Order: sequence, then structure tokens, then C-alpha cells
Amino acid sequence: MAELLSADAVTKALADLVGWERDGDSIVRTAELPSFPAAIAVVSRVGEDAEERDHHPDIDIRWRTLTFRLSTHSEGGLTQKDIDLAREINSRISAA
Repeated sequence: MAELLSADAVTKALADLVGWERDGDSIVRTAELPSFPAAIAVVSRVGEDAEERDHHPDIDIRWRTLTFRLSTHSEGGLTQKDIDLAREINSRISAA
């Protein structure tokens, strides 16, 4: 069971997460990739990362634009799991 982060902890974490912003009980990032195949490759890698962590983002795919939304639904808000996966998503986007 993951512990919910305080509002201050979320704000501090977001300061180090390029492109992410808070939206209620979630954090969200939209990224535009160079091509549709590049976007799908990022989604595939994030999917593998999510399976390893047993923590899955909501992903919206619009051609080469991806929107990731993270929240720990079982806890009703944001936990360290979300912050950790957001960092990994950032690295996958940067690598593309």
C-alpha cells in the first residue's frame, strides 16, 4: 500500500519533473514526438515500465502527441509510485 503525498511533497516533486503539472488528484504531461512511430515506441516502452512496476498510466495517443496521466487510483491520489513513473516517462520521451 502506497502512502499519499502531501500537497507540499507533490509541489516539490513537480519542480524536478519537466513538463508535468498537477490536475486534481493526478499529474499530467503532454509530449509531442517527432513521428507517429516514435510516439508508439515511447508508449511501448512506458507500457513495459508500467508492467514491471504494476503501476499503469492513462495514455492518450493523438498521432504523434502523447498525454500521460498518473494517479494511484487505489489510494485516491498521488503517491511516490506516480512520481517515480513520471521520471521514467520523462527519460523515455527524452530518449526518443
